[in-house]
Amino acid sequence: MTPALTFLVGLAMLVLFGWYFATDQGPRKRLLAMTLMLLLVIFSIATIWPPQKKIALGLDIQGGTSFLIRLVPGDKPITKGMLDQAVEVIRKRIDVFGVSEPIISPVGADRILVQIPGLDTAKIQEARDQLSRVAKLEFRLVYPDNGERLREIDAGKQVIPPEFRIETYKMQREGEKPVEERLLVKKKADLSGERVSNAGASYEKDGWVVHLRFDAEGAKQFGNITAANVHHRFAIVLDGIIQSAPVIQDAIYGGDAQITG
Repeated sequence: MTPALTFLVGLAMLVLFGWYFATDQGPRKRLLAMTLMLLLVIFSIATIWPPQKKIALGLDIQGGTSFLIRLVPGDKPITKGMLDQAVEVIRKRIDVFGVSEPIISPVGADRILVQIPGLDTAKIQEARDQLSRVAKLEFRLVYPDNGERLREIDAGKQVIPPEFRIETYKMQREGEKPVEERLLVKKKADLSGERVSNAGASYEKDGWVVHLRFDAEGAKQFGNITAANVHHRFAIVLDGIIQSAPVIQDAIYGGDAQITG
C-alpha cells in the first residue's frame, strides 16, 4: 500500500470514528461500527500482504558462518583500492557455494567481514579453506583486435573465437571512479603464476608498478610470449578476475618484468 493511499484510508477511518460518536441513532451506530471494523481488518491485511520485499534472515535465524579477514601489508600501506579488489576476489570465491545475499564488507582500513547465511555446517570448513587459500595467478593474452571484434560480435557479424571468452575488466585508479571494459581473453592461461618466483609492487609518479621475477622456465616462456605479441595486450588474472591488461611494448627476456596500466 502506497503512503498516499494509507493516508486516505486513515483519514476516512478517522471521519467515520468521529461520526460514530456524534450520532445517537442505534442502527446507524451499528452500521458505522461494522464499517470501521471492516476497514480496520482490510487496512491491517493490506499493510502486511503481500510483502514488499524479501526479508533477509541473519545468521542467528537461518544459520551460516562468518569470518573476519585481515589483509597483511607488504612494503606499502594498504589502500582503499586494494581493499576493494580483495572484496571482489572474496565475493567470487563465495559465489561457488550458491548462497544468497552473502555480506562482504570492508571493516576499517585492513579488514573484511564475511558473513555467509544459510551455509550448511558441512561446508563451513570448505568455505574457510576457500577463503584462506593462496590466490591463483595467471597470464592470458587478449584478442589482438579486441574492440573491433567485440563490435562485430554485438552486431551479429562475428562469433566469439573458440579459444577465447568475454570477461569484464574493472579498472580503478586511486581517487577515480571505476571504468569497466570488455575483453576477449584466452580461456586457457598462456603462463601460470606458478612460474613467478617473486613479486612486489611500488608506487611511482604514474601510479602502481608491479615487479615480477620468473623462474628459469617461466622466464623463457614469458620471453617467447612477449616477443610474439608485441603491441598486443596481456591480461594478468587473479582468481579469475582481471587485475590489469597492459600492452606489451617489447620482448621481455631475462626473467624480470614490470607491469603498469
